[in-house]
Amino acid sequence: MITEDRVVFDDLEIGEIALELDDREPEDVIAWGLEALGDRVVVVTAMQAEGMVVLDMAARLRPDVRVLTVDTGRLPPATLAFIAQVQARYPEARFEVIHPDEREVEALVRRHGPDGFRRSVELRLLCCHIRKVRPLVRTLAGLDGWFTGLRREQWASRAAIKKVELDHDHGGIVKLNPLADWTKEEVWEYLREHDVPTHPLYAQGYTSIGCDPCTRPIRPGEDDRAGRWWWETNAPKECGIHCPIETGGFEHEAEALIGEAHAGEGGEATGTRATEAAG
Repeated sequence: MITEDRVVFDDLEIGEIALELDDREPEDVIAWGLEALGDRVVVVTAMQAEGMVVLDMAARLRPDVRVLTVDTGRLPPATLAFIAQVQARYPEARFEVIHPDEREVEALVRRHGPDGFRRSVELRLLCCHIRKVRPLVRTLAGLDGWFTGLRREQWASRAAIKKVELDHDHGGIVKLNPLADWTKEEVWEYLREHDVPTHPLYAQGYTSIGCDPCTRPIRPGEDDRAGRWWWETNAPKECGIHCPIETGGFEHEAEALIGEAHAGEGGEATGTRATEAAG
């Protein structure tokens, strides 16, 4: 349904569409999203293997597709260089590199230091929230849908994702996961077959790439996401972008920090819940 220049679906409509597309190829899912949502859908990618597959497929269907990536301020130099390489590979695509709010980052560092995320799971989630989740939330608020590279086999928290679903953590916009039923082998087969650029850190043993201080190569026998936040024990291997995470102190700390960063502005300084922004 189109309403005031927005494309809006309800749960019943998306449920029927999800059933129809569940056994379809990723290109079919992407084609549906581009057709249904027009210029109000974006490929969101951290430039990892899965995101590059989705970007390549989308660019083949619509060369001027919108592409969004988050520069947290702590990305590896190799990632920043790779972003430029990808932009050159897809010159017609409309890339947007978004950043966290400088005031919120300053408040975070002032309270907990530049590497406070190593002291507890709550502080790590707070750092992810300020540097990754909130910038994405602000941008998605003006859109009707987004493409991700999520796959069901990546982690337990992703095992039930659908190829098309309503993202109630981001205002009920459409979330498209065209690679949901793909294996890791299928991802890399596509990358090789279509000569898609791949992040250089994969060649150094990385299998999941995020911020520089929070990512390492995995060791033989480790899970693919073992290189993320490896110092934590029994903690979610998620940053909050793709699933809401509540840990008690984290949400209250986020409210206080954001309030401090925006003191005197009204509006955003009060009533901000981490769970409202997580997705």
